[in-house]
Amino acid sequence: DVGGSGIQGAPVDLSKGSFAAKRMRIDTPAPSTPDAVAKIIDQIVDHFDDVRGDSPIGVTIPGVVTHGVVRSAANIDKSWLDFDAEPMLEKVLGHDIVLVNDADAAGVAELHYGAAKGQKGLVVMTTLGTGIGSALIYDGVLIPNSELGHLEIDGFDAESRAASSIK
Repeated sequence: DVGGSGIQGAPVDLSKGSFAAKRMRIDTPAPSTPDAVAKIIDQIVDHFDDVRGDSPIGVTIPGVVTHGVVRSAANIDKSWLDFDAEPMLEKVLGHDIVLVNDADAAGVAELHYGAAKGQKGLVVMTTLGTGIGSALIYDGVLIPNSELGHLEIDGFDAESRAASSIK
């Protein structure tokens, strides 16, 4: 899980929907370029090498992701914009990966293991961290990349605008 202040990871027991080991966290590098972040992810993956096996690695990022390409970059370096991250991460990690929006991953987890399980109609899930993320689920189907928590208004990032109005 790549975040604005930290990158963390752990193996997950998909039959239970819980961590199979204690999470490892490393501060997000500054600047948080794709290469710098990939090196941190690699350290975390190596830490869990004894339990990882051949399973794919899920990587989550605070931004819209379509087919492995990062389309927005909330709280990470803008060099991620329009970057085809999946092949680069697979090369660095030496493993198949799936790259998705962080809130979407949390929403899917809630759909399978948590409060959204079995719910009909619209479920709105929010994540709170360095930024605010969101996932929309309708009748058990994720609507990907909803990103209601990171909006641009009049060409400015809403978080940056709010911070500058306080000064």
